[in-house]
Amino acid sequence: MNVPGREEPTLSLAAEFPPATRDAWRDMVSAVLAKSGAAKRDGAAADLPLQDPERALASRTYDGFDLAPLYTSDDVPSDLDAAGLPGQPPFVRGASAHGAAASGWDVRQCHLDPDPVRLNRALLSDLENGASSVWLVLGSRGLAVTDLSEALQGVYLDLAPIALDAGAETTEAATMLLSIAAQRAVDPAGLRGTLGADPIGLLARTGTEADLGMLAALVNQVAASPELRVAEVDATVYHEAGGSDSDEIAIATAVGVAYLRALTDDGVGLAEALQRMEFRFAVTANQFSSIAKLRAARRLWSRVAELSGAATPGAQPSGQGAGAQRQHAVTSAAMLTRRDPWVNMLRTTIGCFAAAVGGAETITVLPFDSAIGLSDDFARRIARNTQSVLHDEASLARVIDPAGGSYYAEALTDQLAQVAWEKFTAIERAGGALAALRSGHIPQLLESTRNQREQAIAHRTDVITGVSEFAFVAEPPMTRPPRPAPVDEGALLPVIRYAAAYEELRDRSDAEFARTGRRPTVFLAGLGPLVAHSARLGFAANLLQAGGIEAVIGTADGASGLDPAALVAQFRASGSTVSWLCSSDRVYADQAAPAARALKAAGAKAVLLVGEPGDRAGSDAESGIDGHAFAGCNALDVLSSVLADLEVA
Repeated sequence: MNVPGREEPTLSLAAEFPPATRDAWRDMVSAVLAKSGAAKRDGAAADLPLQDPERALASRTYDGFDLAPLYTSDDVPSDLDAAGLPGQPPFVRGASAHGAAASGWDVRQCHLDPDPVRLNRALLSDLENGASSVWLVLGSRGLAVTDLSEALQGVYLDLAPIALDAGAETTEAATMLLSIAAQRAVDPAGLRGTLGADPIGLLARTGTEADLGMLAALVNQVAASPELRVAEVDATVYHEAGGSDSDEIAIATAVGVAYLRALTDDGVGLAEALQRMEFRFAVTANQFSSIAKLRAARRLWSRVAELSGAATPGAQPSGQGAGAQRQHAVTSAAMLTRRDPWVNMLRTTIGCFAAAVGGAETITVLPFDSAIGLSDDFARRIARNTQSVLHDEASLARVIDPAGGSYYAEALTDQLAQVAWEKFTAIERAGGALAALRSGHIPQLLESTRNQREQAIAHRTDVITGVSEFAFVAEPPMTRPPRPAPVDEGALLPVIRYAAAYEELRDRSDAEFARTGRRPTVFLAGLGPLVAHSARLGFAANLLQAGGIEAVIGTADGASGLDPAALVAQFRASGSTVSWLCSSDRVYADQAAPAARALKAAGAKAVLLVGEPGDRAGSDAESGIDGHAFAGCNALDVLSSVLADLEVA
């Protein structure tokens, strides 16, 4: 309250604290890391600060750049103002001025049940309980095109947008949808959604030759439906082949350019060609990368539209600028697991959050049991309600570009855009998306990233909770009716799931349990006192569980140290033929070799030491040690070797 003649005090927040600076942060972090041993790895003496604490804490992405541990205003791109405003080129902050704040985002549920009666019941339930549009997979991967009319009984086509995904039968499916709308006297101008034509994606997925001429034919066929998209640039095809975020953006942009050229070459105007396209991207549990991916993808497409001569400030019927990319975000199928599938609810929630914050107009949350088979009512309900909670209870739709101004998000968006543009231009130099796919340029690009990812998953630097870490060995596998399984023998790209290799090991364990009534078992020998072996015992048991292997724990620390007789007795009682030694390096120096020799004499086929190879007590061969298990080892190789030693088929 202002009082005349009285000087009001000035409120200075945190005035008693010294200013926070980057140098001060570096000094404090350096001191902490020096005590942790990171200084030695950095080349400094153990009692000296690290030379570069930010480098020590940085992590490398699959896109080829580092994520820093700290972002400040110094890291924000100098041309941040060039990111524009929501609804303005380059559309980093959103494809439309109002974002999702006016009417929310489109909640699109995916359906691929081949039974039209079950599918109709499911999609009506979805539309009555939170979904605003439906995504129908047709043809060999889902519902027969001839059953489309029965599946859409009771669906108001002028209210619920329909997204078709019919692969090689796209033209037939589009004709069928338009025929159904005409029979029901639906105004063509009221039809929304997408016909899902993606000939290049179809070639990549199935080997079916790409017919880009179909795009213009479909545009002409739906001339009376200006809000009905025709081309679907499905970037999830490249994501599910193991691609990184920048790979996905670059290839999607190149495919979009190919479709743009095909449409305009066949007489479709540039503005309408842009209007008739939609882009589908995967979002993962890595929320910041997914947010940045959507923002960077819009930036690249805006640049393409600008170079093509589009009048970007103009507005389309949807309220978006001519260079605004229409985005459909789908929670990643590659990240979903068949084991401990309940954790998928958390993964898809994070992915949905990233899609909303990243500015996607349409979002699909895949049900948590999607990797297992046809989803049940409960799984679809959870998928719908995930979006409802984030939209209505968390109020994500009330903020336009929530990531805007974040030092980390802005810097990551810029880095992704730069790397993706370089990859996109390389694809263009290779002849464009179609030529680059046929020549092997795109498959090789994805293979490089896929190999890196496979190594990271194998070494558990990329953790899959419930599968590669903290697995529940006794978990009964969840069962679902199988999904349609098309034969894609001519596919140019593979379809992967990150957890598949570990789940194959678990399948072997289940088969062994079904055959013998007993799971594969390893005897863990804790050497020395509890304080010496407990940490590595816990690590070893956790690692073995990832392969479906149970651990039987024994100790043999007598009054005077190792008691070989007691150790052998416990090993034989375990029923296993493989043993792992667990303790500290100091105890290993005295006890590892005699323990290994005693176990080998008792019939152990393999004895592994839990810890990195090192000079402890002579060579491994002399000590009887057959291998090592440690943090950062190739867990898949170690677990496969154990199952082989245990003679598990």
